[in-house]
Amino acid sequence: MFDEDRPPSGTAGLNLPNTEARLDDMEKPAPVWSASGGPRVLVVDDERDITRMVSAYVTKAGYSASQAYTGPDAVSAARRLDPDVVVLDLGLPGLDGVEVCRQIRTFSDCYILMLTARDDEVSRVVGLSVGADDYITKPFSARELVARIQAVLRRPRNRGAADPPNSVVEEPPREFGDLTINPASREVTVGGEPVHLTRTEFDILDVLSARPQFAFSRRQLLNDVWDTGWVGDEHIVDVHVGHIRRKLGDDTILARYIETVRGVGYRMGKG
Repeated sequence: MFDEDRPPSGTAGLNLPNTEARLDDMEKPAPVWSASGGPRVLVVDDERDITRMVSAYVTKAGYSASQAYTGPDAVSAARRLDPDVVVLDLGLPGLDGVEVCRQIRTFSDCYILMLTARDDEVSRVVGLSVGADDYITKPFSARELVARIQAVLRRPRNRGAADPPNSVVEEPPREFGDLTINPASREVTVGGEPVHLTRTEFDILDVLSARPQFAFSRRQLLNDVWDTGWVGDEHIVDVHVGHIRRKLGDDTILARYIETVRGVGYRMGKG
């Protein structure tokens, strides 16, 4: 039996609720995907007990799960399996989690949730800078992690994609000077040149540009982009906004595309 407040040896990063696990079952090789058939979640951690237990909770929640235990294996698995979400520990052998995230971003726009130590702010910022969408700090509960996965999967890849084709009214591109945002195709250009944003970065820009006169607080952006139940450091919004500005060739002084509203948050600039 596992105690939620006192995880057993080898699972120090995970608060596990009471459950039973047969050790002989844990030694069996994991399938490519679990049999659930739901959205695909790749769990990456070099602590196999954590990886297998998280995968069990993910499968129980209705998702398909697969595991990787090293950095190179994680990149290979992400390329081969095309997951919807990658749960990625930063302390991996072979390649660290930041480099794994950077490499995955060269071929996939899957959601990436980082697992980080509570006091490792530098790694969190670097991980977000190379394309991670969110982070969760150790120790964490399996329920919390599943809730984060559910939250990111509620964010659609394409606006209106779930609607019947004839019911979708395609929104025209939004223009702010030489910045063009196309909500339908989820494409962004500056001066006609494409700008490659992560899903989370695009979602933030989409929310801001849809109401360009409105000043959004961090909490409002978290509610609109992440989820109303998201729990964590609200300054994650600042990190993502900084990345968007850098990719757009903007900064806090010019603020052509994203303005900082002192004491409130952010709104769109005029371009």
